[in-house]
This record gives sequence, structure tokens and C-alpha cells, in this order.
Amino acid sequence: MNLKDQVIVVTGGANGIGRALCERFAHEAPKGIVVADVDEQQAKTVAEKIGGLPVVCDVSNEQDIKRLVAQTEDTYGPIDLFCANAGINIQGGLSLDDDQWSRIIDVNLMAHVYSARAVIPGMLERGSGYLLHTASAAGLLTEISSAAYAVTKHAAVAFAEWLSVTYGDRGIRVSCLCPQGVWTDMIAGDDPVAKMLQATALEPATLADVVVQSLEAEEFLILPHPEVRKYFRHKSTDYDRWLAGMRRLRANIVDAPA
Repeated sequence: MNLKDQVIVVTGGANGIGRALCERFAHEAPKGIVVADVDEQQAKTVAEKIGGLPVVCDVSNEQDIKRLVAQTEDTYGPIDLFCANAGINIQGGLSLDDDQWSRIIDVNLMAHVYSARAVIPGMLERGSGYLLHTASAAGLLTEISSAAYAVTKHAAVAFAEWLSVTYGDRGIRVSCLCPQGVWTDMIAGDDPVAKMLQATALEPATLADVVVQSLEAEEFLILPHPEVRKYFRHKSTDYDRWLAGMRRLRANIVDAPA
């Protein structure tokens, strides 16, 4: 996909990966970029910097997604690239209550469903469109400190796969972004898992460069960390051995005495 003259929406566009994507996309001379986020002031800041449109949007609310799409189309015209990027993490396992599970499912998975519902009908009518879904390496592997993050990111990958299988021959292209550690607030801090991710973390701008290259090549799986592909192959080759290795990693990282 060539981003020149394209209409682009990025959810979670005010900070972190989303901000980096907006700033990088702006160098490709698109027709318009919409910076969608719950953080109204920061969305305005990013939009002002790149000449885009800030839109306040809670991606866990389907009506907000519909309003986002309508406002984008009213301002710029049909959406060419929708980046379902917003995401959250909630640490914990069986102790997480139902409200926490519902919240992370709504943001990390259902927001992708809502955006696809909103934009795919128009894309099918035009015979073209692109969806970029931000998942995580945790969606291919796992997340040893958060059951909910691992589950919802696996679900995000699965949904992106389904979209590609279902609509890929009808002009809808799909890419799934699965980074490991990126220097954002999500890996800030000094807990053991954050420190592990920080060791190989990428700058958001570096990740955004990889995304642009992968969109040009129309690759489904975008892996800014090459080692993730190797880990994924190990997992698929010998699942039990991979699980044993992940148990050792958890013992060394999470369960190790302070």
C-alpha cells in the first residue's frame, strides 16, 4: 500500500506506538490522518503537529467508533487505512475480576470488531481498503505476567486472520502488528517482566518505519523484532518443549526471589 493521498485513522494515536504511526505516516503525504484517542489534549497536540484531525474516541464503545468513522468521512472522505491500535494491559491471572476481564476484552478485541464492522461495508463497495490491527508478540507466544493480555492479544491475531481469510480476495488487505517490547508507558517500570522487555525494546519511531515498509509489501504479519518469528517457529515445531521453556522463563523472571 502506498500511503500517498490516503485517508488514515489511528486509534490510540495520541501516545506510544499510535503517535509514532501518525507521525511516520505524515511523511508519506496522505490525504488526511485522524488521531483518535481518549486523551483529548494529547490527541490535539499530535494532530496539530502533523496537520491531522483529533477525535475523542473510546474504542470500547461501538457508538464512538461509528462516530469516529462518520467524522473522518465527513472531513476527508472514505477511509483507506484503519489502524486499530489502541490497547491496554492488566497484570494478573485468576485473581482478575470479571470487570477487569470485560474491560481488556472490550479494548483489545471488541474495538477491532467494532472498527471492522464500521469500515468493511464501504471498503467492499469500493473494492479496496486496508486494516492494520495492533496485537503483540504475546498474541503469538504468551505474556507470563498477564492472563488477560495474553488471551486478548491471541484473540486479536485470530480476528485479523479471519478478516484476511474472509475478505482478502475481495480487495480488503489486512496486516497484524506483533511487536515485543517498545519504549512506551506499557513497559515502563522496574518489575521483572518490564525489565526483560526493556532489554530488546525498540523506539516507537523505529517500529513505525517497519510498519510503513510492511504496508508497502502488504505483509500480513508485521514483526519488528525478528526474534519473535524464531520463537513462533519453535512453538509450532514442538509445543510441549516450548511450554516447558516458558515455565522455566516464568520461574526465573516472575517467581524468582527478589
